[in-house]
Amino acid sequence: MILAHYGHRLPATYDVGLIRARAAERGVLWAAVPDLYFKGFLLRERGRYGAIANNYSSLYLWRQDEAFRDFLLAGRYRVVTDSFGRADIATRFVLDARKGEADEARFVFKHEVDIPLDADLEAAFAAEVEATRQAARQPGTVVAAVGIDTHVWRFTRIVVSANAPDGHQQGTAYEILHLARPLLDTLPKA
Repeated sequence: MILAHYGHRLPATYDVGLIRARAAERGVLWAAVPDLYFKGFLLRERGRYGAIANNYSSLYLWRQDEAFRDFLLAGRYRVVTDSFGRADIATRFVLDARKGEADEARFVFKHEVDIPLDADLEAAFAAEVEATRQAARQPGTVVAAVGIDTHVWRFTRIVVSANAPDGHQQGTAYEILHLARPLLDTLPKA
């Protein structure tokens, strides 16, 4: 599995209503994409949930690397570049992903954690997998996943949640404008 996330900073005066409309319009186009567990259309709106700037982004959980490759080759990313330009796409190899009991996806929490240079990697991996499974068992969790960036040795923890930010979640909060979920229900349950 692969996590992919990219974002676009928007001007402070940008009408985020246009982004909300775009997500509503384009979200249905992702309902049956093969090998896609989910795609989140995400928004960080200045002044809400800790955001200091407007940011529109997309978060994907692909079943296999070929599906992500096909997304690029088939020109699906061109819709993004034509509207917002080319963004850096952060990709992570997924160590674990689990479906929680909740169904209503309202927020994503993304938390990145550097792996200390002297860490026992196998122990660190096992701890992250267990933490992901625990996160998936929490009330309000739709899905929890953890990926790794082996270039800089960093974990990326993702929790898709029905719960609004309340100060107890770790990481950056994103409002979900739309969550396409072609294969989400096929993920192993917590």
